[in-house]
Amino acid sequence: MTPLEAIAVVVAGVFAGGINTVVGSGTLVTFPVLLAVGYPPVVANVSNSLGLVPGSLSGAVGYREELKGQGPRIKRLLPASVLGAVVGAILLVTLPEDAFSTIVPILIAVALVLVVAQPWLNRKLSERQVRRHEHGGAALWVGVFVAGIYGGYFGAAQGVLVMGLMGVLVVEQLQRMNALKNVLTAFVNLVAGVLFIFIADVAWLAVLLLAVGSVVGGQLGAKVGRKLPPAVLRGVIVVVGVAAVVTLLTD
Repeated sequence: MTPLEAIAVVVAGVFAGGINTVVGSGTLVTFPVLLAVGYPPVVANVSNSLGLVPGSLSGAVGYREELKGQGPRIKRLLPASVLGAVVGAILLVTLPEDAFSTIVPILIAVALVLVVAQPWLNRKLSERQVRRHEHGGAALWVGVFVAGIYGGYFGAAQGVLVMGLMGVLVVEQLQRMNALKNVLTAFVNLVAGVLFIFIADVAWLAVLLLAVGSVVGGQLGAKVGRKLPPAVLRGVIVVVGVAAVVTLLTD
């Protein structure tokens, strides 16, 4: 890796750390960059997951105020994320590279529909007095598990999936849901990354460069994201999600 390529990886890490904190989809920035500097797809994917862990944790710390009082939700949903990450990581190293990613655009599209329709759905559920579980119930647990599988396998826009599910199944402020999303996705990347150390090839220089950039990006993303009104944050989610679908379909 040349010095210029190393700088490009760090800058990509900054952007990815910020995007992941605000929405999720930072992998769509870093993964192509790692491919461009010469890493094979699986090595790039594995190294990307490890390198973005510090950024995800940095973003979660930046949202610590919004996490207050959400301990029960974290305890309930975190096992689903961890189990999903384990399954996804194993799928990455055992299945053909395109076996799981073929359904990724569909998953993201469904999540975007949920995000856009959230205010309308909330009103309809309220009018019909449909009782929603404080923690999202079994439906959210299963959804977070599936998102964890996706995150362990590839990871781009898993935050969009989680936010879409929580928006419909949990009655909570959007910023607090975003904070919870940051914790769940951080652990998905962490668990998958630890497994990759033992079961896959890792490009440690790329991991280090991404880690440095993503930590900075995570803090910048938290400062920007926490100030966004719900409507603006929802708009950002939709824009990034659509970009993710277009990128994956045209890749």
